Amino acid sequence: MDHVFYSWSAQAELNPITVEGAEGSWFWDDKGKRYLDFSSQLVNVNLGHQHPDVVAAIVEQAQVLTTISPTVANNKRSELAALIAERAPGDLDRVFFTTGGAEAVEHAVRLARQHTGRTKMLAAYRSYHGGTGVAIGLTGEPRRWGTEPTNVDVVRFFGPYPYRSPWGTTTPEDETAAALAHLEQVIVLEGAQNIAGLILESVIGTNGVLIPPPGYLAGVRALCDKYGIVYIADEVMVGFGRIGEWFACQAWDVTPDLITFAKGVNSGYVPLGGVVISEKIASQFDHKPYPGGLTYSGHVLGCAAGVASIGVFERDKILPHVRHVGEDVLGAGLSKLAESHPSVGEVRGKGFFWAVELVRDGQTREPLVPFAASGKDAAAMGTVTAAAKSRGLWPFVSGNRLQIAPPLTTSEDEIRQGLEILDEVLTVADGFTVDG
Repeated sequence: MDHVFYSWSAQAELNPITVEGAEGSWFWDDKGKRYLDFSSQLVNVNLGHQHPDVVAAIVEQAQVLTTISPTVANNKRSELAALIAERAPGDLDRVFFTTGGAEAVEHAVRLARQHTGRTKMLAAYRSYHGGTGVAIGLTGEPRRWGTEPTNVDVVRFFGPYPYRSPWGTTTPEDETAAALAHLEQVIVLEGAQNIAGLILESVIGTNGVLIPPPGYLAGVRALCDKYGIVYIADEVMVGFGRIGEWFACQAWDVTPDLITFAKGVNSGYVPLGGVVISEKIASQFDHKPYPGGLTYSGHVLGCAAGVASIGVFERDKILPHVRHVGEDVLGAGLSKLAESHPSVGEVRGKGFFWAVELVRDGQTREPLVPFAASGKDAAAMGTVTAAAKSRGLWPFVSGNRLQIAPPLTTSEDEIRQGLEILDEVLTVADGFTVDG
């Protein structure tokens, strides 16, 4: 605390635990208290903590070559790019490596602007795209406020949110139709000839685990095609198995022009991210230089971890595990909890990515805490979070939601153990309801 400056935090108000070690779906502090990691830290430890195959790959690579310039070829870098391209949809066959998700977004936007010769970007409210300059400027939630003005040429639109529909719809299909009509109106009013790209999380992450209703992503793809706009799928959080697919857009049979990734590509063991690029965009730079680069682009330790990670996914059948357990154990268990807790307004999700939206009143859907609450206004969620952690469950908390995102290797028994703890935690939340 004397020398580390912590992100997104008031420094004098912090009292973090000290983590001593971790294994699988668990980590423990310096007092020996164990926590079941229902957040995968920042939704990135997809293969769990200290996976022996990934650790061994890092050690083996470090003994051969720890780092090398991105201006030369390297077998691990090339191997990982090929593995990613093989699993990406359509003709997304080229990979530009970064060290994280925010940098991936920065370069995806640069690629879109270079490709179209336009400057303006479309981005959604209730979105997060990263903490760097362009990425935070695209972000459509309160973490952007403290950085403004961002000087990013961006126009925002509303995405679908059936539980709190901006258009008052009552069915997922109507929500899709309203959202697409709204988006097209924004495009027309802003001038399609000015818009380089549209960036959209395939599943909205931190801002609610918002699963796109039927036809929405396909409709976004069609609008981008109609108006010559580059479609960027931000899959930093939901890529590499989080919802049971290599890339989340594949669950809806949609092929973007660019996909940003990071986090789950190697479970965050070594910083790594990137952009998967369609051939029509990549080929533009066959005979002219791409105006961008990074010292640590495709860092060999990160790439070695990524190659090993994909090997584990295949060998251990991680994607089928996520699909089965996510629906039959995690999703079903959360839905059952919702039936017995008045504080639960809605449960939604897919695979190993779920949100439990907490409310004070199930009829009016008043959130347990107000939007962007802080201080005393956020006290109820603080109490609920403390109740989880005191019982050894570590959730991902955002706004009025407990977001559930365990490592993809978490067993059925561990999921059930977490649900039992969550049952107790929701009883605490029930005390803040109008009938509590």
